[in-house]
Amino acid sequence: MRVRDWVYGVGVAGVLLCGSGLAVAQVKIGVVVSATGPAASLGIPEKNTIALLPAKVAGKSVEYIVLDDATDVTKAVQDTHKLISEDHVDAIIGSTVTPNSLAMLDVAAGAHTPMISMAASEGIIAPMDDKRAWAFKTPQNDSLMAEAIAAHMAGQGVRTVGFIGFADAYGESWLKELTGAAARHGIKVVASERYQRGDTSVTGQVLKIVSVNPDAVLIGASGTPAALPERALKERGYKGKLYQTHGVANNDFLRVCGRDCDGTLLPAGPLLVADQLPDSNPVKAAALGYKAAYEKAYGVGSISTFGGHAWDAGQLLAHSIPEALKKGQPGTEAFRVALRDALASQKDLAVSQGVMNMTATDHNGFDNRARVMVEIKDGKWVLLQDK
Repeated sequence: MRVRDWVYGVGVAGVLLCGSGLAVAQVKIGVVVSATGPAASLGIPEKNTIALLPAKVAGKSVEYIVLDDATDVTKAVQDTHKLISEDHVDAIIGSTVTPNSLAMLDVAAGAHTPMISMAASEGIIAPMDDKRAWAFKTPQNDSLMAEAIAAHMAGQGVRTVGFIGFADAYGESWLKELTGAAARHGIKVVASERYQRGDTSVTGQVLKIVSVNPDAVLIGASGTPAALPERALKERGYKGKLYQTHGVANNDFLRVCGRDCDGTLLPAGPLLVADQLPDSNPVKAAALGYKAAYEKAYGVGSISTFGGHAWDAGQLLAHSIPEALKKGQPGTEAFRVALRDALASQKDLAVSQGVMNMTATDHNGFDNRARVMVEIKDGKWVLLQDK
């Protein structure tokens, strides 16, 4: 596989021997991940997964050029400019987090380059407009997951909920979606607090939430920084139900949160509990296929749902490139336009996180098959049945 990793120096030059000379790969995919910084626990498995993506599609070789934005918005934009203006990529996968993906979108759309984000916010792809026509994403929409949370809360008798989330676009999106979903289920949001991804204390925010004693608290954060409010709530004696978003669905979160995680509830993609899914689940085979490939390369138990977002982006491209080649050649705007149109036309594509049915107005394409409710028990992810 031809993967150029400008950050880590992976020693593959990204060129093919062709007779007595050298030829660059015929399709170029730029990749921007947050492999360092606060979102590293999400970005590292995404970066690892890129090395598992197809090296050849429809007879064309594929080169993946991987850059690390360090969970920094400015760096993400710089990386996007480089991939487009210097490397002349045909598509971009990235970035890991919502603020970076939103910032990258202006650059990608302006250059008519399809971008597949690995961040969750629905704002990356909606409302559909000329700019977002170039954007796709593989994580489930926040709205899909918020509805699962609110429905579960209602079933558990929850009538009031507190919220503490990131002070950025991710937190904003989750508060918006929680407020709407909670209202539909007769639940009132009685507290709303924010914190920065790099904060080391949320004592003040947690004290405010505990003072109103909601029946449940949703933590609108992702990766290992999402453990901070949960541990603080437990330390302050909070006894209500604790919910997290699908942004914590990896083993690094379990490691950092430790025993404070037990009893936590969250919606997640089927990949997280693929072994526990019934054989009738349409996602099980695809999820287990990715899990087998990742754990063969990186070890048993190393699987992460965030790597699954990168894998699914690769599957989308692998199924779309053949169609795009009918209308243009890599390196041309005609190919990029055709690739965007092919991505938006994918139907019944089973990937590691769900079944995708893209449309001109829905560039995520997931339905309820892309979510399950999970509880953390004794440091493990446990599938909740009929939720």
